[in-house]
This record gives sequence, C-alpha cells and structure tokens, in this order.
Amino acid sequence: MANGQIRVRRVMMTGVALATLGACSDFDFDLRDIGNGFDTTSAVQSLPGRPSPDDRGVISYPNYQVVVARRDDTIRGIAIRLGLDANELAEFNGIAPDVILRRDEIIALPTRVAEPSPATGAVATGPIQPLDVSAVATTALDRADASGTPVATAPLEPVVTPAPTAPVVRGDEPIRHQVKRGETAFSISRLYNVPVASISEWNGLDAAFTIREGQFLLIPQGGTAPTPAAVVTAPGDGTVTPLPPSAASPLPSETPAAPLAAAVVPAAPDLGSSATQPASSGARFLMPIQGSIIRAYAPGTNEGIDIGAPAGTSVKAAGSGTVAAVTTDTSGGAIVVIKHSDGLLTVYTQMEGLTVEKNDSIARGQSIGRVRTADPSFLHFEVRRGLQSLDPGDFLP
Repeated sequence: MANGQIRVRRVMMTGVALATLGACSDFDFDLRDIGNGFDTTSAVQSLPGRPSPDDRGVISYPNYQVVVARRDDTIRGIAIRLGLDANELAEFNGIAPDVILRRDEIIALPTRVAEPSPATGAVATGPIQPLDVSAVATTALDRADASGTPVATAPLEPVVTPAPTAPVVRGDEPIRHQVKRGETAFSISRLYNVPVASISEWNGLDAAFTIREGQFLLIPQGGTAPTPAAVVTAPGDGTVTPLPPSAASPLPSETPAAPLAAAVVPAAPDLGSSATQPASSGARFLMPIQGSIIRAYAPGTNEGIDIGAPAGTSVKAAGSGTVAAVTTDTSGGAIVVIKHSDGLLTVYTQMEGLTVEKNDSIARGQSIGRVRTADPSFLHFEVRRGLQSLDPGDFLP
C-alpha cells in the first residue's frame, strides 16, 4: 500500500511540474508548440546531450575538434589559450577575432591541438571513441549465463592479467555542418530531421536561433545526413526562383537589383491574367500584397506562395491577430509570424523595414513592413496550422 501511495504521489508531482513548465515556456519559433497536438518529446528524448569539454573547452572527436566558448570569450582568447593563430581560427569560423562569443557557442578548430587528458581536466585521454560493440556482446553472454542457458566453453591456457587501461569516453561523432548563405536554424533542423531546440542546446544559440554564414554547427546524434538530391545547386540551375526560407535547402546568393527609375517602378509587376485581385468579404484572409504569383504552393518544396512585387511595396497583415515571432534569416531577410484567433498562423518572409514587434496586436490590412530588394523581388507568404503548411489559395480571394 505504501508503495502504491508513493507512485501516485510521484505521478501527481510530475503532472504539476509539467503544467508549471508549460505555463512558463516562451513561444517556439519553430512553430512546434502551436497546433493540434504536435509533439516532439520522443524525438528529443532519443538524442543524447552534448559531451562535457575539458578545462580548455575542447571536445575531441576522431575526425575533428571543437571548442565550447566560455562567458565573454573571443576567438583571440581561444587562440591564445590553445596556441593557435587568431586570424586563421577567425577566418575558419566566419567571425572577427575580437567579437564577443555567446557562452556555449561552438568554435571549430582548423587543426588538431593536444588531445584532452586528465592533465587538461578530461576524464580520459584522447578523442571520444565509437561505441564498443564487443562490450555489448559480452553483456549478452552475461545475460545468457544468468538465465541458465547452456553456453559452450573450453578450457583455456592461463593468461597474464593485463595492466588496467586508461578510461575511454565513447559516443557517436555528430555531423559537423557549416552554415551556408540563406540557411536558418529551422531549415537545418528540417534538413537533418533534428528538433531545432536540440541544435540550439548543442551549439549555444540565442533565443532567436541566430546563426551566421560560415559558422559550424554540431548536429546531435540521430540526425540523418541529407541525400545528394537535397543539396542545393548553383543559383540558376534548374530554377529561376530562389527557394523560400521555409524549405530545408538554403537560399542562393542574391545580387541586389540596380535602382529603377521612378517612372519604371509601377510597371515592374506582371499584372496579367495571373495577377491577384482585391480581397472579397467572403475570404478568410486578404492578399498581403497585390502582384503575380510567381511560384505556387507545392508541399515539401514550397510551403507557401511567392508573390512578385516591386521592392518597397507595403506588406499588409492577411488577418487580425498577434505577432508571435519576429526574426531574420542569414541573408538578412525579415520573417514575421502572426497567430490568429482560430489557431491559424500566417508567415511573411523576404521583407525589410518592419513596423511591428513581437506580441503586437495586428489589425486585418495593417502594414507590417515592405518587400525586400532582391532579383526578383517578391513576398513569400504561408498559411499554417501548427507545423503543417496549408494551401494559401484555400484562404485567399
């Protein structure tokens, strides 16, 4: 009876703790906590935590080494600590030598330094080794012996007991991903099928999941390397329209268009038969801008629609709601997410000059920013219910 009461008490305490965490948690920029019961708990629980570094901050794997930044660390400080060239280390990681790093940020080493050891504060000497299969086999034999299952044996010659060996740290080597132009933490999360929160924890990202071009990220074990088909080709190969930030692949490099004469700007969009029409009273959302749909909705490839319009065109909120997130991608384009009363989300990217902030109340048709300068210039617009994208055409006039 006492044991039953203890189990009931533990279940009640666990429920209270989970309720408290749920009440205190912030909005998930990956849109994973907004929707109809989408749950990534099992995925997160299956991933191990990042190994502890030694006193220098070094984590060593067979194929590379990284350093975990301390509070107020800089590339120059790490270089001095490890006896490396500061400029080489900075260039390798795409950051200036004297920029203050975030605590727990991962810095990749271009060359190997002395391996961790008890002398450097590590529990073992050398890099983290792959899991020992022989140990698993030994455990299986032990279980068979304990269960009474006959195990064939043969007498062996006496052997000299070897001297104790140094302890070895074991674990799978994570994928090391270098950020390319146009990628976001979310696109990398989808690329490797790993929760964005796990990538953030392993790499010391800030609350907005900010990353930079050239930065190295460790992808926790359990992530899958992208297939060759997912690799981005050079801009212009196979498509004339850049992929939107919601896709797993990064945006190609953009070259800003030359300034247009004032008289030419109004004629830039193609307002032919495919041009969008003014909103009607029966549609759930209104068009955020007027222009041609230059890229249609295609789940898995384009999670929304791309609407061509001149740079500087005012972007309107498709419906009333609250700004749930404001962030940017690595190419500098602004991203705005608006949460609506019926649980739907609208996502707007390829913007600049934002006029709203997180938690602002937004009215239908209110200006939230401008179309960003690009070639071609366009607005990427999505409708979502939680993590699931929906066809914007079902909600627009």
